[in-house]
Amino acid sequence: MPIAVDIDVMLARRKMSVGELADRIGITPANLAVLKNGRAKAVRFSTLAALCEVLDCQPGDLLRWETDGAEAVDKADGADRAEQTQGD
Repeated sequence: MPIAVDIDVMLARRKMSVGELADRIGITPANLAVLKNGRAKAVRFSTLAALCEVLDCQPGDLLRWETDGAEAVDKADGADRAEQTQGD
């Protein structure tokens, strides 16, 4: 998935457990684990805001975009083919 979740990093920096964070933001530890492990399909802004408030961070500290390796290779191959076609 191109969105990486770095809640683990912030938990370690704050020396906080998953259970404590879940209690403080008002969600179950199971739902927090789904989010933390990158299995969530969506996150509510209210949950993201609570995470940022409790962890004293910005949304970008918790979420980051990564390119998909296979997708990047496909795009590069397409660009190479386009250059070859233009050169002919």
